[in-house]
Amino acid sequence: MKLLGTNTSPYVRKVRLVLLEKNIAHSYLVDAPREAGSQVALANPLARIPALILDDQTCVFDSPVIAEYVDSLNDTPILIPRDNALERMRIKRWEALADGVMDSAVLVRNEMLRDADKQDAASMTRHNLAITRALNFMSEQLGEQNYCAGAAISLADLALVSALIYLDLRQAERDWRGAHPNLAAWFTRMQQRTSVRTSLQE
Repeated sequence: MKLLGTNTSPYVRKVRLVLLEKNIAHSYLVDAPREAGSQVALANPLARIPALILDDQTCVFDSPVIAEYVDSLNDTPILIPRDNALERMRIKRWEALADGVMDSAVLVRNEMLRDADKQDAASMTRHNLAITRALNFMSEQLGEQNYCAGAAISLADLALVSALIYLDLRQAERDWRGAHPNLAAWFTRMQQRTSVRTSLQE
């Protein structure tokens, strides 16, 4: 299978981490949808990344769908609980929170790229406040645990680390480490994982 994406996309990083944690053979092609010659629109009618192209050329798109599909391919490890509805909801809720942080950070980034007189300041404020609230909530939920949910790595952790890496990239001025030392300690531990190091080397 082949993954199309970019190194800066937090959604692509989340999917890459799932593939790497589960040790699933794949190739990764850096392909920005807006660049001339991009293959993304040919594979995904929405022309968005990540796009996972299977061996039969079926394209799987939208990062939650890709993550769930990839997790079903083997049991080492199981990143999304399969037999417990409540535990599954908790993992998916973590993913929704992390994806929401990504969504808001991407929107703020896009506004910042506009001319100053055309930026929607109210929208930027609203989305930055959403990020702050989400970080506060996730810090409270994490506490001093080693993992976001349960005693082992899960999709919750991979989604959250992807969101925090993106905040470091696009909102370097945001002192989320100072505000949430427990998230900072957890993030330091996550950075030691081979999957995370690999995703950061590109």
